Amino acid sequence: MSVRTQKVGSLIKEELSVMFQRNFSISDYGILTVTDVIMSPDLKVAKVYFSVYGDTERKKKSFAMLEAQKPSIRSMLGHLVRLRYTPEIIFYLDETIENAMKLESIFRKIHEQDLKKEEQSNSAEA
Repeated sequence: MSVRTQKVGSLIKEELSVMFQRNFSISDYGILTVTDVIMSPDLKVAKVYFSVYGDTERKKKSFAMLEAQKPSIRSMLGHLVRLRYTPEIIFYLDETIENAMKLESIFRKIHEQDLKKEEQSNSAEA
């Protein structure tokens, strides 16, 4: 990825984050967070990864809303970011944080089980 695509992606990420804060209700759609924007080399496509704080239903509702609002989001983005072409936006739900939390929970349970086994073996030896 070139420096230019990274800079444009960063700028779009910043503008979309502000746009989501101002235009979409937290009570309706949860907390929408833009986690990453990856631009195509020709800057005509922006892959926007976002996360939603909430349950599965809220995530589905937020994704559906973003898909429905895609033309207006792209239009607003075109006014905020001066590029020759306003990039096409493709939204992806980023569940990396949830997956990391699940893994952390599993590791914590394994660690607790190991400590219990160790305590049992130490008390049996005494």
